Amino acid sequence: MPLEIVTIPCLSDNYAYLVKGPDGVCVIDAPESGPIIDALDARGWTPGVIMLTHHHWDHVQGVEEIKARYGCKVMGPKAEEAKLPPLDMALEEGMNGGTGEAYTVPLMVPGHTLGHMAFYFPNGGAVFTADSLMALGCGRVFEGTPEMMWESLSKLAALPPETIVYSGHEYTTSNAKFALTIEPDNSALKFRAEEIAQARAAGRPTAQVPLSLELATNPFLRASNPDVKRALGMENASDVEVFTEIRARKDKF
Repeated sequence: MPLEIVTIPCLSDNYAYLVKGPDGVCVIDAPESGPIIDALDARGWTPGVIMLTHHHWDHVQGVEEIKARYGCKVMGPKAEEAKLPPLDMALEEGMNGGTGEAYTVPLMVPGHTLGHMAFYFPNGGAVFTADSLMALGCGRVFEGTPEMMWESLSKLAALPPETIVYSGHEYTTSNAKFALTIEPDNSALKFRAEEIAQARAAGRPTAQVPLSLELATNPFLRASNPDVKRALGMENASDVEVFTEIRARKDKF
């Protein structure tokens, strides 16, 4: 059976996700309990597990109430176990699990935080990236280094291009404005920016897109692209140097 994925807006601009597959239902990140409980109960679903990507409060503060209500287990990156709500299973790369479309591959993608994890469903064609790879952007490098973040983004960029990326925040409008300062002549980017404006005006989420679209338009994934290097006057710079420059510009944007 194909995965059934529900996007749940939380807080002011966060997303949580419900993923229903042959093994049951999981919650990916829990920014706040109310909208998640409402979405579960509206469908008559009971989650078996909450899967956490990283320790920041706006991804975990709903855990306690959801766990208390449904009795589900909590999983998250072992590298951040001390900073997360109590884990029933601390995950590392290689601890793959699930069956069919719900087969899940935890991926370490540090940079935003040192132990940030993404959850890749290769048979379901989905990856949940939270604050590592974002729609038209990436998370701020709070705990790691630019080298670490570029390596993490490169790992995600190597997934099959048809993979749908589900990221953790609705930052796409501002990300599009910034991306156009890097590649103002990128026709795919200009078209995407127009689509984003229309979608947001209609109240639709825009942070769930094919990886192929990110590869064509996200400046943080395109730091190795000769056109981007030329636009920045960094033709002879390394990919990491170009990424670092783009990230520094976004931090001040």
